[in-house]
Amino acid sequence: MTPKLLRHARIEGADRPRDLLIVDGRIRSVGVARHDLFGLEDLEVTDLEGRFVRPGLWDMHVHVGQWALRSARLDVSAAHSAAETVDVIRAHLAVHPQPAGTVLVGQGFRDGLWPDAPHPELLELGGTAVALVSADVHTVWANRTALRILGLGDEHWWLREQPAFDVNVRLNTVDGATLDSLVLAAAARAAERGVVGIADFEFDDAPGAWMRRFAAGFRGLRVRAQVYPQQLDAARAAGVRTGAVLGDSGGLLTGGRYKLFTDGSLNTRTAWCDDPYPGLEGAEACGLPSYEDGGLLRAAREGVAAGIVPTIHAIGDRAVAEALDVFAALDIPGQGRIQHAQLVRDADLPRFAALGVRASVQPEHAMDDRDVADHYWAGRTGRAFPYRSLLEAGAVFEFGSDAPVAPLDPWVTISAAVTRMRDGRDPWHPEQAVPVAAALRASQGGVDALAEGGPADLMVTDEDPLAAEPRRLRTMPVHATMVSGEWTFRA
Repeated sequence: MTPKLLRHARIEGADRPRDLLIVDGRIRSVGVARHDLFGLEDLEVTDLEGRFVRPGLWDMHVHVGQWALRSARLDVSAAHSAAETVDVIRAHLAVHPQPAGTVLVGQGFRDGLWPDAPHPELLELGGTAVALVSADVHTVWANRTALRILGLGDEHWWLREQPAFDVNVRLNTVDGATLDSLVLAAAARAAERGVVGIADFEFDDAPGAWMRRFAAGFRGLRVRAQVYPQQLDAARAAGVRTGAVLGDSGGLLTGGRYKLFTDGSLNTRTAWCDDPYPGLEGAEACGLPSYEDGGLLRAAREGVAAGIVPTIHAIGDRAVAEALDVFAALDIPGQGRIQHAQLVRDADLPRFAALGVRASVQPEHAMDDRDVADHYWAGRTGRAFPYRSLLEAGAVFEFGSDAPVAPLDPWVTISAAVTRMRDGRDPWHPEQAVPVAAALRASQGGVDALAEGGPADLMVTDEDPLAAEPRRLRTMPVHATMVSGEWTFRA
C-alpha cells in the first residue's frame, strides 16, 4: 500500500488548507508539509487544490442484494392504482415477452392510497408468471402461474411480512457469480457518492456472502454484516460477533447486529400503533406485532448470549415503546439500536438517550410516506419521523436508506433530513428538520472528524456541504472517495 500525501485539503475547523499524510490505511498526520520527516521514500502525492475533505459516508441500512437486483426488476412505482399497475405490466410484456417458466418480478408498488383494491384475477395475464414486491418489501402480490413456479397455493396471492420476505428471497435467487457482479457494480456506484461503508441487512446470509466477496479480492467498502434469527446458529458457528473482523477482508468486514422485528410497515398497515388505522377493524386494526408477549425479549437475549447485539425494527409508536422496553431489560447501554422509529410517543423521546439506544433512521422514507402518513396517522404526524424532537431529547442518530426502499445515496438521505421536502413540494413538518451538521454526523458511521491515527476513510467534495444551499445537498457532487487509504473513486 503506497503512502499518500493529500496536499491543500480543506478540513472542517481548520483555518487554512492542510496536508494529510496517509500510511497503511490510516491518517498518519494532519498538517504535515515535509513528508521526509517520516522517512518515506515512495509517496503518491495528490494536490486537492483547496477541495473539502470529510469523513466518508455510511449507509447504515441496506439490503444490498435486493438493491443490486433492483435494476433487473420492472419498476412499477409510478402507478397510482392496482389497475394502473397492471397496465404498466401489460405495456412491458407487449415489448418484452416473459420466457415461459420464469417469473416477471416487479418492484415498488405502494397500495396504501390506491383507490381500488387488488384482487387475484386482476394480475392474471394469459399464463405469464408475475410477482410484484411492494416498495417497502413487506408485501408480495403474485398470480397463479408465479405461485405454481414458487410451489405455493393460489391462496397465497397476497403475502405480508415474513411470508413475503421468504418469497422475496426466492425471487432474488441468482447464481453467486451473477449476484456478486451486480453487488460490486452497486458498490462502485456508491463510492461515487462518497460511501465508504454499509450495514448490510440482506435476508440471505449477509456474513457468508461478504466473506466470499472479500476472499475474491473486493476492497471497495467497509461492511457490517447483519444476522437474522434463522441464521443465528450458523453465524455462531462461523464466529460472527458484533464488531468482530470476519474472513480475509483486511479488517473491512465485521460482524453486524442481530436483526429482530417488532412490527411491520406503514404502507402495509402492519406497523403496530396505539391507535387503529382508519377503515380497519378487528385484531389487526392497530397493526401487527411480530411476537407474542415476552417473545421479543427472549429473542433479543439469544442474540446477546451469542455476542450479536440486537437491532430492532420498530415503526409504530406501540412497537417503538416495546423495543425500548426490551433494551431497558437487556441493560446494554450504548449498544442498542432501533431501526426506523417512524412514529414515537412523546414520552418515549427521552428514553433513547436515557437507555443509550441509537435511532437508526431513514429520512427519505418521510418523503415517500408523507401522504400515506397524513391519511393513516392523521392527527399524529407531528410526531412522525420526529428527527428534531429526538435530537433535542439527546438521541444519537445513524442514517441509512433501507435500499431498495430508498436509493443507496447518503446525500438523498441528508437532504431529506435537512429540508423535509422533495419534488418541489412544500416541506412536510419542517419543525422536524435537523441541521446539516447533525445530518452529516449521522451519515459518517460514528466518526465525528478526521483525526490522526484514524482510518483513512474519506470523501472529497468541491463544495463545503456545511455551507451549501440546502436544496443542493440531494445532488451534491463528489470528487473522490477513499477507503482504508485506497481510492475507490476519483472523478
